[in-house]
Amino acid sequence: MGVTGTSVNGTSVNGTALAVDAGNSKTDVAVLTAEGEVLATARGGGFRPPAVGLDRAIDALAEPVGQALAEAGLTTVSHVSACLANADLPVEEAELATALRARPWSPSVAVRNDTFAVLRAGVAEPRGVAVVCGAGINCVGMRPDGRTARFPALGRLSGDWGGGWGLAEEALWHAARAEDGRGDATELARALPAHFGLDSMYALIEALHLGHLPSTRRHELTPVLFATAARGDAVARSLVERLAEEVAVMATVALTRLDLLAEPTPVVLGGSVLTAGHAVLDDAVRERLDARAPHADPRPIRAAPVLGAALLALDHLNAPPRSGERARAYWESERT
Repeated sequence: MGVTGTSVNGTSVNGTALAVDAGNSKTDVAVLTAEGEVLATARGGGFRPPAVGLDRAIDALAEPVGQALAEAGLTTVSHVSACLANADLPVEEAELATALRARPWSPSVAVRNDTFAVLRAGVAEPRGVAVVCGAGINCVGMRPDGRTARFPALGRLSGDWGGGWGLAEEALWHAARAEDGRGDATELARALPAHFGLDSMYALIEALHLGHLPSTRRHELTPVLFATAARGDAVARSLVERLAEEVAVMATVALTRLDLLAEPTPVVLGGSVLTAGHAVLDDAVRERLDARAPHADPRPIRAAPVLGAALLALDHLNAPPRSGERARAYWESERT
């Protein structure tokens, strides 16, 4: 699709785009020109259609979008590039795209899972694979010709293992069995309850079961797991190594589907778990990727994912490479 002319504060530019990176906890929005100039940015709350319903989720998204458009002096743009959490299946992406087209922002809308934003932000061209491990785990890949690889990423239902929440659950399971004698001994049986000021796994189980500790605090146990693994605990280390295996397997499958296994290809690592600098995990991921996909180039994401949504918009507008470089420089300067 070619670039159409739009007026920004009375000045004609060669096309504009709205970039959206909407996760479960926050939403980042940017308005930019086809030349890569960022006109405005805004931040909003999480995007959670399963929790609040599609209409309310889009209404919440409209707040930061409206703020950014107003700051840019626009009411419409040439194209909307929206990378959204909970857009896990193509049918969900289509439903969300229809909902966004009903808004007055642009008739041209592309919706992707938010993992694609992480991938595009971490590569110089739309070519590579990304594995994201935050609360859950996901993997996508793309080629410049439009081919993609992806997984449903719906948890155990779709064969997934890992993510911060899953790791915390596994750590609790092993620690409980270690304390009562059903499982192997592990320092996790002491370290997990100690994190909450408790003296036993029984006390922690009771606190979680009775609601004295909100279940949402279980995610705090994931860093405890990694710290315990770093001290050499065999059970904790086995969980970290299993996660590394999952990361390597997902990346290898995506590379294979895209016929990139034999070519030097970036593998972008994103999400709070994979970017935290856990040496045990980082070393294990690289070791397994070296064995399964020796041409892969694993790299932790450094840029804000909204940059990826912006670059996908520029790809759609057939913008020249210098436009992407200009947009990347903007977010690099914001980070510093």
